[in-house]
Amino acid sequence: MDAFILLASLGVLLAIGVPVAFAVGLSAIAGALWIDLPLEALMIQITSGVNKFTLLAIPFFILAGAIMAEGGIARRLVNFAYVFVGFIRGGLSLVNIVASTFFGAISGSSVADTASIGTVMIPEMEKKGYPRAYAAAVTASGSVQAILVPPSHNSVIYSLAAGGTVSIATLFIAGIVPGLLLGLSLMLMCLFFAHRRGYPKGERIPMKQAFKILLDACWGLMTVVIILGGILSGVFTATESAAVACLWAFFVTMFIYRDYKWNELPKLMFRTVKTVTIVMILIGFASAFGAVMTYMQLPARITEFFTSISDNKYVILIYINIMLLLIGTLMDMAPIILILTPVLLPVTNALGIDPVHFGMIMMVNLGIGLITPPVGSVLFVASAVSKQKIEEVVKSMLPFYAILVLVLLLVTYVPAISLWLPRFMGMM
Repeated sequence: MDAFILLASLGVLLAIGVPVAFAVGLSAIAGALWIDLPLEALMIQITSGVNKFTLLAIPFFILAGAIMAEGGIARRLVNFAYVFVGFIRGGLSLVNIVASTFFGAISGSSVADTASIGTVMIPEMEKKGYPRAYAAAVTASGSVQAILVPPSHNSVIYSLAAGGTVSIATLFIAGIVPGLLLGLSLMLMCLFFAHRRGYPKGERIPMKQAFKILLDACWGLMTVVIILGGILSGVFTATESAAVACLWAFFVTMFIYRDYKWNELPKLMFRTVKTVTIVMILIGFASAFGAVMTYMQLPARITEFFTSISDNKYVILIYINIMLLLIGTLMDMAPIILILTPVLLPVTNALGIDPVHFGMIMMVNLGIGLITPPVGSVLFVASAVSKQKIEEVVKSMLPFYAILVLVLLLVTYVPAISLWLPRFMGMM
């Protein structure tokens, strides 16, 4: 009954339109009152939940991504990608995905990726004869890479939700191969459609101009080198690399590219602080929610439930995937990670599944949710940028959903895809 009170109150609050963060907090209070847990204990959990040094990585990565997103990096990355794949038949769709790969490695956000790359690529693809809805579908599906490749904000949140037992740096490195696998799979799909539908080839860029484009883009791409190079060399922690990347992004945007006006910086800072505030409120309330679940022994009950269904971990992983896919279509990614990680991690630990591997499974699952109705935030951004109805974009996305699910199954049942690189680098 106690678990029903906690989960039912959360469901009702979400159903009547209460913002997710406050719905989580209020349901935690309802659960605490039901089991006679002092509210002072919840306040302690809320403050301790946000009083963690590693959480500083989130505002720094968000700010670095915002600066680069609005400072002209998207256009330069598109030009950079065009040098390598733009001349192939259907090359603009490939450029879209490659640019998303690079931009995701700077912003760490699928929404920012879709908004920035989509603004440049969707009109250009339409001009060259691609259907606008198809261009939106390519942009949205390609942006899922940002959740996997470093510096993924959601990997930081997963590390926090796992109780700090999983290294952020390890999660960053673990996401590289799944992210590249996803991008390559989407590119193969785009090549298939390009030859089947007769999409045009692009023109080869002369060597001198290509060199200039590469040099121009390298300033922004140095952000990726700072993040990964700093972490892998041991010079920076993940949090420190976020701070340094933020300074570098500011320097490149304001002094090298100079596409952004100084008088617009206060607005950008305000938007960043607003985003960070929402995230931190959610993290604090989710910590309280998790504490109430622990007092109710909900994780242990769910572990017992799953293991009673089957003792085959592959069967249980199918059930977990289906559950995450369904929930991912109804809620945003961060609250799901914060709420379900403490619940599902004991289940996967009992099955002998590495927490880093499970983190990648969760990221791919919830990434699909971001581009799936009815609450797919990235899908709505793609629809808004392309000025197409949601229905049209979803119709064009159907083949891409199949590719994404295939990648999900590979990541789920081939642990080496996620774990090989961290092990090779001696991080596990």
